[in-house]
Amino acid sequence: MAKAKTKTKTKTKARAKAELHESARPTVRRSAGDELGAAEMARRVAEVLKRLRAERRLSLDDLARRSGVSRAALSQIEGARTNPTLAVLWKIAVGLDVPFHDLLGSNEDQSVRVLRAGQATPLRSGDGRMESRLLSPGGATSDTEVYDLRLQPKAVHESDSHGKGTTETLVVLTGSLRLIVDGSQHDLHTGDSVFFHADLPHSYENRTAREIRCLDVIRYPRRGE
Repeated sequence: MAKAKTKTKTKTKARAKAELHESARPTVRRSAGDELGAAEMARRVAEVLKRLRAERRLSLDDLARRSGVSRAALSQIEGARTNPTLAVLWKIAVGLDVPFHDLLGSNEDQSVRVLRAGQATPLRSGDGRMESRLLSPGGATSDTEVYDLRLQPKAVHESDSHGKGTTETLVVLTGSLRLIVDGSQHDLHTGDSVFFHADLPHSYENRTAREIRCLDVIRYPRRGE
């Protein structure tokens, strides 16, 4: 009986310690506007995904094989029953062979396009520690995208290879970032910039106790390049 009580106390202490550790983790606050924007984005992504898949005559199973995203997950996204994470959207874009922003339904046709600060819905990694906001107004260009990236303390975001010929130019606005491209490690600090081929596996790491903010310019190869 004494041993059982000791085990119970040990489990209770371990659980309390785990809960304290969890509460100490940095979190990303989401406003009501973010939630409404995420719901609208999920609806747009659902519509665009169905259209793009139909244009390419791909079944859900076909796209699952090409993207690495399960058939069940694709079905949920097309039904607007879930808010896909940043990594999942990237995989789908690669599977469809389209620029990332095409999935967001940005197809305005004005000669001047303005994207207000509060209109860009943030996309987050699965753990919520990395946030990406598209800064390029819809329809601005078909081969270049600009993103505002924010990494919370201790965030690690691993990105799969993007489409063949895709490149990135990253500018560190605040903080210190570790970038790893195909096993090659680069430590970057405020004001540093780097160009790399994003059709290779790459990851971003915030090894500090402060948020990192970066400007990320992604360029896709033009047809025929």
